[in-house]
Amino acid sequence: MGGSALLTLLLTGVFLSTSNIQAETHDGGEEEMLLCTCENSKGTCNNGTCIGDYCFYTLTKDIEERGCFSKKHFREQCSGAFPGFFVHCCQKEKCNAFITPPPNINGEPTPPPELPRTEVWIAVSLLLLLTSISVCGVLLFLRFRRAPCKLKDPEDHGLMVKVPAGNDPTYGEIFDEFCTSGSGTGLPYLVQRTMARQISLAECVGKGRYGEVWRGTWMGESVAVKIFSSRDEQSWFRETEIYNTVQLRHDNILGFIASDMTSKNSSTQLWLVTHFHELGSLYDFLQYSSLEPEGCLKMCLSVACGLVHLHTEIVSSQEKPAIAHRDLKSRNILVKRNGQCCIADLGLAVMHSQSHDYLDVGNNPRVGTKRYMAPEVLDETIRVDVFESYKQTDIWALGLVFWEITRRTIVNGIVEEYRPPFFDLVPSDPSFEEMKKVVCVDQQRPSLHNRLHSHPILSTIVKIMKECWFQKPTARLTALRVKKTLSKLDVESDFSIEKLKRDI
Repeated sequence: MGGSALLTLLLTGVFLSTSNIQAETHDGGEEEMLLCTCENSKGTCNNGTCIGDYCFYTLTKDIEERGCFSKKHFREQCSGAFPGFFVHCCQKEKCNAFITPPPNINGEPTPPPELPRTEVWIAVSLLLLLTSISVCGVLLFLRFRRAPCKLKDPEDHGLMVKVPAGNDPTYGEIFDEFCTSGSGTGLPYLVQRTMARQISLAECVGKGRYGEVWRGTWMGESVAVKIFSSRDEQSWFRETEIYNTVQLRHDNILGFIASDMTSKNSSTQLWLVTHFHELGSLYDFLQYSSLEPEGCLKMCLSVACGLVHLHTEIVSSQEKPAIAHRDLKSRNILVKRNGQCCIADLGLAVMHSQSHDYLDVGNNPRVGTKRYMAPEVLDETIRVDVFESYKQTDIWALGLVFWEITRRTIVNGIVEEYRPPFFDLVPSDPSFEEMKKVVCVDQQRPSLHNRLHSHPILSTIVKIMKECWFQKPTARLTALRVKKTLSKLDVESDFSIEKLKRDI
C-alpha cells in the first residue's frame, strides 16, 4: 500500500514539473515573423532578405539556396535527407546566413537539428513519465497475468492508401520514404523546387496539344518530364494540385515524382516529372502490338482498377476525395513492362468529397477529346453540379478503350488493324457537331467483329462494353462492377490455364 502511494506521488511530481516547463515555453505568446537571408532564383527575395516563420538553407547537387517559409509546412520541408541533399531550418533572425553543410553530405544522412535546452528538459521529463507508466504496466501485468488477453483483429484497421510494390521504376530509398509519408504523392516541396536543375533531358518521346514529353535522367534512373505549353498552364496547375494534395499512389495510376517551374530562353517552362514507361501510351502500343485474350484481359482489368481507385473516396487519416478523369482515352493510358496499364493526365480531373460536401471542378477552359465524349456531354444535357455525372462519362470512355484493345486481340488467328473509335463514321479530326450526330442523333456504336463472340474472355468484355455505352448515363455500369466482373474472369482464366497444364 505504501509503495503505491509513493509511486502516485512520483508520477504527480513529474507531471507538474513537465506542465511548468511547457507553461514557461509558451509564456512568450505568439512568435514574431523572422527576417531571413534570401538567396535563390525563385523571385521570392527582396534586397537579399525575406520574412517568414522559419529560415532555411538547402544544398542540392552543389546548388545552394537560402530563404524562408511559414510554419505550416515545417514537418515536410525540414526533415529527411539523402546523399547530395542537405536542409537546415532555424528560428533566429538571419540565422541561415552563415550555415554550411556537413562534410559527410554525400554519405551519411544529415543529423537532426539540435534541440533547444528547454525542449531537452521536456523530453527528459516525458521519458521519465513514460518509464514510470511502463513499470506500472509491467507490475499490473504480473499481478493479473491470468486474465485472458483479447488479440486485436488484424483486419480491424483504418483504410490506408497502399503504396505500389509492382514493376514501376524505383529512384532509391529516399524516394520510397517520401512517397509513403505526407499528404501528397511526390517529393517534399523544397526538393521539388530544384528538380528542373537535377534532371538531364535525353530525348523527346511525344508531343501533343498540351506540349511535349521528354525522357530524362534523375539520380541514375529514367524519368518522364511532361513540359506544358504556356496555353495549357491550367492543366499543369490542376495536375500539380491533385498530385500534391491527394493520396494517389496506386499500381494503375501514373507515379508522380515532382512538379517544377524553370526558365529557358527567357520563357517559363512548366514541368511535371513522373515515372517513365518505355512502351509508351496504349495508343502507341496498339499500333505495333497484338495481344492474346489473356493479355487483353490483363490490360482491361488494370485500366478498370486504376479508374476504381480514382472514383473511390477514401475516408481515413490519409483522406482521398473521389476523382473523375474527364479525358480518359488510349493516349492518356501508359503501358507498363508487366503488361498492365496505368492512367495518366489528370489536367481535367474533378474532385468530390461527400464527407466534406464539396465538388471541385477546377478552372480549366480545356474540354475533353470529342471522339471519346459521352452523349450527355455532346448534347449538353450533363448535370455539371452532380459528381456522378462525371463518373458516368468516364465509363463511356472506358468502353471505347476496351474496344480499341479488343480490336488488336488475336482470336482464331484473326486480328484487326488498330483504328480509333468511330473511325468509319467520322473524319480523323471530327467536329463537335459531327460527333453529336453520330452518337446522339443516330445513336451509333463502334462495330464489333464476330470473332470476339467465339472466345469466353472476349465475349464477356464485349458485354461489358455494351453496358458502358447505354444512352442513359444512370444505366451504365460502375467502374467497380466492371472491375469485379473482369477479376472473376481473370481467376477463371488462370484456373483454366492451370487445368490445361495439368491435363498435358
